[in-house]
Amino acid sequence: MTVRVNRRTALGLGTAATAGVVLGNGTPASAEERAVEKTAGTPAEAASQVAAAYQQRTAAAGGSWQAYVSVADPAGPPVVAVADEPNVRLEAYSVNKVAVAVAVLDKVDRGLLSLSQRVDVTAAIVVPGGDGIFSLDGAYPSSVTLGHALAALLTVSDDTAVRLCGLVCPAAELNAILVAKGFPNTQVQPVANPNRFYLGTSTPRETHDLLRALVAGTLLSSASTAFLLRQLRSPIAHTDGVRRTMSSDERGRIASKGGWYADARCEAGVIFDPDGAPVLTYALFANGQADAGNFGATHPAVTARALMGRSFLDAVDGLTGTGTAHRVTRQRPSNGG
Repeated sequence: MTVRVNRRTALGLGTAATAGVVLGNGTPASAEERAVEKTAGTPAEAASQVAAAYQQRTAAAGGSWQAYVSVADPAGPPVVAVADEPNVRLEAYSVNKVAVAVAVLDKVDRGLLSLSQRVDVTAAIVVPGGDGIFSLDGAYPSSVTLGHALAALLTVSDDTAVRLCGLVCPAAELNAILVAKGFPNTQVQPVANPNRFYLGTSTPRETHDLLRALVAGTLLSSASTAFLLRQLRSPIAHTDGVRRTMSSDERGRIASKGGWYADARCEAGVIFDPDGAPVLTYALFANGQADAGNFGATHPAVTARALMGRSFLDAVDGLTGTGTAHRVTRQRPSNGG
């Protein structure tokens, strides 16, 4: 398999002072040297470290990568750390479940739906063998609240929950909502049944920008924004990628959504500073790596994202985010009772 190393990031297009970090004397720094690199003092320094981590880990994983990553800058617009084919329209797979949730919550905000209303879970609507929980119990028909369906969609990435969302927000309406919000490339793919769809496409830049708009509070109401971020930052949200080698408190600082199908392994999310202000936004799309049948944590692209995640968090750990603070909802283990 050919390893594609895109050096646009290394050469510093769209970011500040990146070339010296990755290229240095002509070779990347070793993992040990990177491990002792001090926390960045400025957004530009953090962006350089993020770019270096992305370059090193994607080269090691091989395959094809497309990505867009930025670091918040209180003095101005975000500093672009990675812009690797950011406008290529790609299959987003389950990363687009965030966009599905945005469309449904938009209807909630307009009073057309409510999180407490119930949707029917029939045997016919359950995706057999799909990711999530609805396919496991076999006790149908049943019903759940729309809020329950969205929580399953965003945390355990439930595939049946996609169909439940389609019952209240058909594909054509969902796509129209996303276009109206400024995301013409982030679209589900309609099928013959108007209430069903494939998860469709996005670009790294649009996925990144959708998340930026979400945390800025310009995409949804404050209540819907808090609901969506609470799912993506919860302890049971995606942990195989960027959040893997982190403490529970560190994981709570990251809103993450993964997507996987065939040979693709994708992830997008937001890292918050300790006070809850967004400080780094990432959209990472990968395909073509070895071990395509492995959907676990040892897949090369997933391993690469875990290593990048540790580096990304360390790079921005001394920085202050910008905009609205979204404090994490503390969830503590229970012993029943």
